[in-house]
Amino acid sequence: MPPARPRVLYVTDLAYPARGRRYGDEDVFLTSRLREHLDLALCHPRDAAALLDGFDAVVVRNSGPVLAYRDAYDAFRERAARTGTPVYNPLTGRGDMAGKQYLLDLSAAGHPVIPTVDRAEDLHRLPTTERYVVKPRLGADSIGLRVVPADEVRGLVDGDVLVQPYIDFAYEVSFYFVDHDFQYALHAPRPESRWELEPYEATPADLDFARGFVDWNTLGHGIQRVDACRAPDGALLLVELEDLNPYLSLDALDDAGREAFVSALTASLRRFLRDAGVTDG
Repeated sequence: MPPARPRVLYVTDLAYPARGRRYGDEDVFLTSRLREHLDLALCHPRDAAALLDGFDAVVVRNSGPVLAYRDAYDAFRERAARTGTPVYNPLTGRGDMAGKQYLLDLSAAGHPVIPTVDRAEDLHRLPTTERYVVKPRLGADSIGLRVVPADEVRGLVDGDVLVQPYIDFAYEVSFYFVDHDFQYALHAPRPESRWELEPYEATPADLDFARGFVDWNTLGHGIQRVDACRAPDGALLLVELEDLNPYLSLDALDDAGREAFVSALTASLRRFLRDAGVTDG
């Protein structure tokens, strides 16, 4: 008899109303291809904790902002840790998976990120500007993000928000990695249209920038998206390190690009399952 195939629970919210993105379409495509190699079942993130005992591993994909199901997500993490169920991406990420603290830590350490503080007494560390961005410490998908004038920002710093200078950037660009291997880059040439993405030819300096954050995150397996903006002086600044459930914008790639990504993801999952003891090769 052929060896049993790994049973994988694929966590996604197919109906999440993401602005400018089609979560369901992306995960229907990915699961249609992964089924060639794995036995898959899809579930909503609210159901993951109750279902994971029946599977060898869990893949978390387009599951939406955790804020919408915080208790269910915490229960899932606790149960996965207690049962030893492997989770892809591994739940040890230091980026958005753990909240926005990394922006404060990286900013304080002098890394190329948008300067970030969370205390009124630290506002002087930010560049002087007419407007500031105020975002929830546990925010996601721009939920709760506000742009406020300089004379209002001090009254909004309450310990639950982060403050950054408003940057009139030229464009945003995202770099996509599987494990530590760069896959592709996409950019939004029009800042007002964040999710109207086009292919971007990354330079060696761009890739050094992005790889620095992937290396910092120390995830041995998984998908990461490094979001950055091109500042007025030409430098790239980190906007977000998405390591929980990064949307991949596969619809912005050509057929060859999508196939290359599927191949990289399949190989990564095989390595992950092997290293977790689910398969022997």
